[in-house]
Amino acid sequence: MKHWLTHWHLSPSDRAARARTLGLTFGLLAVTSLLAACGVSRGLYSGVVGERDDLQGERDRLELQVERLQASNSSLSRERVELIDAMEDMRQTHAQLETDLRKFQNASETLAAELEEKRRKLESREREIESVRNTFEGLVSDLESEVATGQIQIEQLREGLRVNLSGEVLFDSGSAAVNTDGQRVLTAVAARIRSTDHRIEVQGHTDNIPIDGGLTRRYPTNWELAGARASRVLRVLADGGVDPGRMIATSYGAYHPVASNESPEGRAQNRRIEIRLLPLENPGDRVAPASN
Repeated sequence: MKHWLTHWHLSPSDRAARARTLGLTFGLLAVTSLLAACGVSRGLYSGVVGERDDLQGERDRLELQVERLQASNSSLSRERVELIDAMEDMRQTHAQLETDLRKFQNASETLAAELEEKRRKLESREREIESVRNTFEGLVSDLESEVATGQIQIEQLREGLRVNLSGEVLFDSGSAAVNTDGQRVLTAVAARIRSTDHRIEVQGHTDNIPIDGGLTRRYPTNWELAGARASRVLRVLADGGVDPGRMIATSYGAYHPVASNESPEGRAQNRRIEIRLLPLENPGDRVAPASN
């Protein structure tokens, strides 16, 4: 009687907990009584309970394995995405390398072509220098006496050759016709320069003394006289085998003196014909040497 009175003095939550405990106890006694009534031994019951526990443990292990496999699958999925990204990066890098390689090959081919062009120009330049040197030495040898007396001056330039011929060697006074000595000198010059591959400019120069007398009917000024003399020299060179297509005659009149016109000696130096060998305007347009 005292026990039940104590029970009713408990709090509602405690009374509920004690009720559940009593319920479980009575339920267990009922199951035990039922099993005993059905002839099930305690050992068999314990075995069934043990198998149930084993199955629950196996189920727990399988669930743990499933969780691990799911975690592994997630990790593999991330790695797969990373590999795909890495492969895409490699593809782009490969494409860039191929582009860079093509650029390098193009640059290499361009450089090789430029080097080849420079090599050919250098070889051409060396041939020109050799040709000019041979021409220079040959003219000096052929016209040794005129060079010694100063009537002819031969100068090797950086890009060509200059032959300065005194007017007295080539022409009689006041005439544009080439005299006998002039023919001999110009024939020797033609023999040396006809095989070169240069442009040839024949320049006519005079002193500053105006044309007077009957000569003015043919040559009103020194322009006409200088031009006529340059043209006559050009014709003699052409007759000597020099390609006319490489030659030009130019009149400078009295306006490019090399000495003072105040003295007879200076005026004599200014009356001259200059033959200049100049580089071709287009180096590719080489001229075949004339046959002897």
